Amino acid sequence: MESVRAVVYLSVCLSVLTSLCEGQRSPDSRLPSAPDEPAIGLTTKELAEALQGFLDEADSSVGLSVEKKASVIPRCDVGERCAMKHGPRIGRLCDCLRGTACNTFFLRCY
Repeated sequence: MESVRAVVYLSVCLSVLTSLCEGQRSPDSRLPSAPDEPAIGLTTKELAEALQGFLDEADSSVGLSVEKKASVIPRCDVGERCAMKHGPRIGRLCDCLRGTACNTFFLRCY
């Protein structure tokens, strides 16, 4: 998630800097542009499709982190592991069913 956000911020900054620098160059130093021939070898439609594919992948990875933040903890059956010990702290893996509780010694639902 953070890497996708960093890539988006970097691309926005680079495009702003490019547009600012484009106005600062003199007309003599600019390269002659051919309107019929794309600079990279890709058409606008191909570039748009590639960008759409990248954004779809980014949305799918963002959806997973949103689900984690929604505080939805899966349910555990009796006898299943419900917590994990991280040094002095105990992290919850799942929520025990109604009528049971997570035993902090065995770290299982009983």
